[in-house]
Amino acid sequence: MNAKQYFLCVAAMALPATSFAGGQGKPLFGKPKFSGYIIGQYQASMGGDNNSNTFNLRMARVSVGGRVLGDFEYKVQAQINGNTSTLGESPRLVDAFVEWQKFKFACIKIGQFKRPFTFENPMHPVDQGFMGYSQNVQRLAGFNDRSGEQASNGRDIGIQLQGDFIANKAGRHLFHYQVGVFNGQGINTKDVDNRKDVIGGLWVMPIEGLRIGAFGWVGSKARKGHWTDEGGNERTGTVCLSQKRYAISAEYKKDDWQIRSEYIHSTGYGFKTTCQGGDDASDATVNLAQGNKADGVYALCIAPIIRQKLRAKARYDLYRKSGSWTDSRTQYEVGLNYLFCKNLEVQAEYAFINDRSLAKHNCSMVDVQLSVRF
Repeated sequence: MNAKQYFLCVAAMALPATSFAGGQGKPLFGKPKFSGYIIGQYQASMGGDNNSNTFNLRMARVSVGGRVLGDFEYKVQAQINGNTSTLGESPRLVDAFVEWQKFKFACIKIGQFKRPFTFENPMHPVDQGFMGYSQNVQRLAGFNDRSGEQASNGRDIGIQLQGDFIANKAGRHLFHYQVGVFNGQGINTKDVDNRKDVIGGLWVMPIEGLRIGAFGWVGSKARKGHWTDEGGNERTGTVCLSQKRYAISAEYKKDDWQIRSEYIHSTGYGFKTTCQGGDDASDATVNLAQGNKADGVYALCIAPIIRQKLRAKARYDLYRKSGSWTDSRTQYEVGLNYLFCKNLEVQAEYAFINDRSLAKHNCSMVDVQLSVRF
């Protein structure tokens, strides 16, 4: 399905629904909500092996959502990027799900949606506040995953149960849980090895604005294709790579303050090629050089200078792609975010980067983004 077909599909769903249920006069569909956003970007890299500066359309999304019979919520969302030459950047469907929300303590979601892993993964790209999600979330939560799956924006296809329970006197819930079963292959892709990923998390909210959580992920990545064995012989078949991950997370978000830190650890090999279309999906060569371990941690603070208008920010962002300091990549970032209004925001930052896998370890980056919501 190409970009035009994606957006025509979403637009068609945004048309007013006139169906009724059971002859009782009760609307089958509530009034749909049409929304989206566009993020434009300027980025310059200096001092490393590849100096560059460019304007870019980082992301454009359009979505439609609403309610069915009062208890069900649905959402369909599509995305395009500035570079459409590969599957990872091309127009694609990112969300398509229905969630039954009759009971606060047990909501059931079915379709394609965010994996229930880490606090940062499900955040809106603009609200996240920086030039991109942290490195460990991007590489270990299914954005541009080290396993080699296609870019999936932290999403997969499956079913999930989640809910809040034990409320205090003010009605604020103290605990949240979520657990899901997924194909394990990323967005818009069927299962390959008939094994499923199980992902879950539990967090506590002892005081208003604070949550502390832990997440776990057990599953596999698989490809049906060809590879060359150690003896130099060409082989064909299905290669299945087990994956085990966990994350420890903490966040405080209140009165325009945002403080958050997460550590993620991963065990399991990945494929040598990243799936971007063409023959990539049938290249089952395992990336032994990368190793079977990786981890990363970030810590950030976004603080108000002028409340709901001007914010200062800083982030420490470390990722070790093979679980070793020899090829670690660390980013030290500072910047400002300015909100013209709730629908228009500019975000700017400077990053000093130390990448030990490169001949020239140190470089600098400047990133400016303009976000428009509608």
